[in-house]
Amino acid sequence: MLKNISPVISPELLKILMEMGHGDEIVIGDGNFPAASVAQRLVRLDGHGVNEILDAILRLMPLDTYVDAPVALMDNGDASNPPPVWSDYKETVNKIEGDKKFELVERFEFYDRAKKAYAVIATGETAIYANIILKKGVVFQ
Repeated sequence: MLKNISPVISPELLKILMEMGHGDEIVIGDGNFPAASVAQRLVRLDGHGVNEILDAILRLMPLDTYVDAPVALMDNGDASNPPPVWSDYKETVNKIEGDKKFELVERFEFYDRAKKAYAVIATGETAIYANIILKKGVVFQ
């Protein structure tokens, strides 16, 4: 065990976060996301939900400040009825990273983008359209 690292972060995920460079993307997929078929590197965190993992990752990895929207959500195609989990994500991002813009990505475009991501995390999340992509930023010290 290490201090100040969430137990949600597996050794494999910690290694991947360390390997990622500025502009690399990581996908956190819900339980229905085809993680294994799109991932270049797959991390299984089946016992956890997306927002729990999002919180743990953002405490270690900064979001990209050089792009308009460092966070992408899989669009459910119904602007008048966004999935409730999206507001949880925005609250988590705002709490840790400040006000960041989110972009909506059409489902099949999201899959294509996930295929290019550095890694994909498979979760046990039961909410639908709960998939999210994070673009890694730069650590300033």
